Amino acid sequence: MNAKTVSWYFAAWVALSALSIAFVDRAASSWSYAHLHAVRMSAFDWATHLVDPLQALALAALAVIGVRALASDWRPAGHWRTLLIGAVAVLVAVAFKEQLKYLFGRTWPETWVNHNPSWIGSGAYGFHFHHGGAGWASFPSGHLTQSSAVGETLWLRAPKLRWLAILFPLLVAIGLFGCDYHFVGDMIAGGFLGAGVALAAARLLG
Repeated sequence: MNAKTVSWYFAAWVALSALSIAFVDRAASSWSYAHLHAVRMSAFDWATHLVDPLQALALAALAVIGVRALASDWRPAGHWRTLLIGAVAVLVAVAFKEQLKYLFGRTWPETWVNHNPSWIGSGAYGFHFHHGGAGWASFPSGHLTQSSAVGETLWLRAPKLRWLAILFPLLVAIGLFGCDYHFVGDMIAGGFLGAGVALAAARLLG
């Protein structure tokens, strides 16, 4: 990617997120709550847990690669290099999304913890910069950040698994929308964040 391509990438990231925040998020959340609320846990929640082991797996992969590299002249190549890129992408993307959640302080679609203000619960919708707290951490979606980091790594490094590179974050997004866990704009932002970090990791390490 050259500087122009990177600029277009960030422009698309900002533009699509902003358009969703302005015109899509509230209507989509209200629709999900009205039509999918009764079935969401049985039909959609499982998909949101696909990302649960990713951080632990990434740390384990880095530990194995690091110990092996320290114990010999071995350096990761092939599938090991892909695993290294994916692990770094997941962990760095998670660190970025945590800081962005604090920076933007966006309220959630629904009330989850300590009676937090939400769009469905109290009509609250917006950003409270540097607010902090679990009730103000909707943007960007950590689930899409992680799944997109993995998906982009597979897309770049394992062409035969490109179907999985698309399917994995897509399933996570469907689960989040079906459960009304995140606004669409949160998912768009998380997807761009995860994929962007994976692209950078691949450029640096691949």
